[in-house]
Amino acid sequence: MTDPVKLTVAQALVRFLAVQEVQRDGVRAPFFAGCFGILGHGNVAGLGQAFAQHGDLLPFRQGRNEQAMVHIASGYARQRNRLGAYICTTSIGPGATNMITGAALATINRLPVLLLPSDTFAGRVPHPVLQQLEVFHDQTMSVNDCFRPVSRFFDRVQRPEQLYSAALEAMRVLTDPAETGAVTIALPEDVQTEAMEVQRAFLEPRVWSIYRRPPAPEALARAVEIIGSAKRPLIVAGGGVIYSEATAALREFVKATGIPVCETQAGRGALVSDYPLSLGAVGATGSTAGNRLAHDADLVIGIGTRWSDFTTASKSAFQDPDVRFINVNVTSFDAAKHSGLPLLGDARVVLEALRASLSAAGYRSPNAWTRRAEQESAEWTATVARLVAPTSAQPLRQAEVIGAVNDAAGETGIVVNAAGAMPGDLHKLWRARDPQGKGYHVEYGCSCMGYEIPGSIGIKLAAPERRVLTLIGDGTWLMLSSELATAVAEGIALTVILVDNQGYMSIGALSRSLGSAGFGTHFKRALNGGPILDSQDGRRLATPAQRLPVDFAANAASLGARVIRAETIDELRAALADTADADGPVVICVETDRYDGVPDFGGWWEVPVAEISEDPHVQSARETYAHNRLAQRQYLKTP
Repeated sequence: MTDPVKLTVAQALVRFLAVQEVQRDGVRAPFFAGCFGILGHGNVAGLGQAFAQHGDLLPFRQGRNEQAMVHIASGYARQRNRLGAYICTTSIGPGATNMITGAALATINRLPVLLLPSDTFAGRVPHPVLQQLEVFHDQTMSVNDCFRPVSRFFDRVQRPEQLYSAALEAMRVLTDPAETGAVTIALPEDVQTEAMEVQRAFLEPRVWSIYRRPPAPEALARAVEIIGSAKRPLIVAGGGVIYSEATAALREFVKATGIPVCETQAGRGALVSDYPLSLGAVGATGSTAGNRLAHDADLVIGIGTRWSDFTTASKSAFQDPDVRFINVNVTSFDAAKHSGLPLLGDARVVLEALRASLSAAGYRSPNAWTRRAEQESAEWTATVARLVAPTSAQPLRQAEVIGAVNDAAGETGIVVNAAGAMPGDLHKLWRARDPQGKGYHVEYGCSCMGYEIPGSIGIKLAAPERRVLTLIGDGTWLMLSSELATAVAEGIALTVILVDNQGYMSIGALSRSLGSAGFGTHFKRALNGGPILDSQDGRRLATPAQRLPVDFAANAASLGARVIRAETIDELRAALADTADADGPVVICVETDRYDGVPDFGGWWEVPVAEISEDPHVQSARETYAHNRLAQRQYLKTP
């Protein structure tokens, strides 16, 4: 037997993580690209020392904000199709709890990230420790227990020998496409520094194979039967199509069957926009083409989607009384939604199997339905071109900003966004040109304000050959722009388009639609204690307030980025062209009209309106809300 090696718990963990590999389709690569960390009293002598000692095995990068570090890891994992990950470590206390929002985002989006927060002393001699939560009835609890509901796996290593099971189970979850998300291993600060006799087998390279699961033959046969009897079949492509690298398989399936495709936020770009049967977005932020066909579809084939309420327009999108669902997914939880036929399996393998079986049966979607889809797609293409066309408007319209960024991205650029009015407008207007589906990166599982810049850093680390264009509003900029300094420090080239629309444009529009006059959403300075209102019915209200004197360009420059101010669409397009080859972060500041938004195209999202109010605008909004709810339904028909 080979003699064990003596290491601290932290050193053993770092050496273990450095040699973990992942393999799919015969391609083998390291799973972890490195660690982002902020060191404090809880991890500087344990994990900090271990990463310093083994930096040649696993690079350590300094973060500026704990939540942002996890967003970087999420952006990286998504761009790598969940075949790679980053580690994030912080000290105990506020450093640890700052990562909780990032953990929630990763788990909601099913993205692998490994979190290593420090924890209070396992030995308990110095209790209470600085920043320790004291729970009077439970001495085993710390702030890290807050990670439990937002982690796919949680463990706390209280003794050195527990490291083996914790690390191996963490890797199992991280590399399982049906289980993955945030994985948290809490490490008491004394345990991190304790020595242990480490079995050498634990430190040897280990390969985690991701096998493409085929569908059950009985389920496949039933799916073929259901599709064969459908008169108006529709595909809803989700993120699973892209994660499983099934975009080519989807295109071949559509070519063979004539079934049209619409897309979720995570699945945007699964089929390039110029394909004749590509309908674009569906649901609350859907296109006319997608929502019209969704309304009439009698069979919906969901591929790699978790069926969020935005995708189903709060269960109002699919109106055929006998509509049925087939759900292709690696996760049984998602595959069973809407009483659908669970077609469990890898998206690429399932699509290939379905195409072969349907072709053997001589199946093709009814001609009238296919022709209608092609016509709706062509009309929607013309609508988008009209909406994004450059104008002389001052300030700029958000739609034309999106058009300029779309052109600058070309086929290989990546647009990044997460929250506000921009995700809905992007979902509708973006023309997907990348055949791999990697040109559109909008985080809308959690819709976390502040994701944009750190997420973009992770994307660029995963795909350094691509241009990353970050669309970010002024509201989210003020929440989490600090990681721009990390991009400067690491020499990471990002093109950040900072859109100043004077506040929370999306929620302002939502508030006005609910009769609340944009209350609390406009960035204004209140005078004489007056209320900060916005507008109602498109009319700007005269209020005792004035615009905040915030200089976003100066703010970005203070963080070390190159800054360009663009006032016209020509200046914006010129700035995008001139910075295409920048070797560091560039911030282009543009002002847009907060009242000139992209209209809805048949989509609805349920947001309750006050049932009792003295305001006639609220009363009217309540009536509209009650009317829209009549279209909601539970999808209960079994396939």
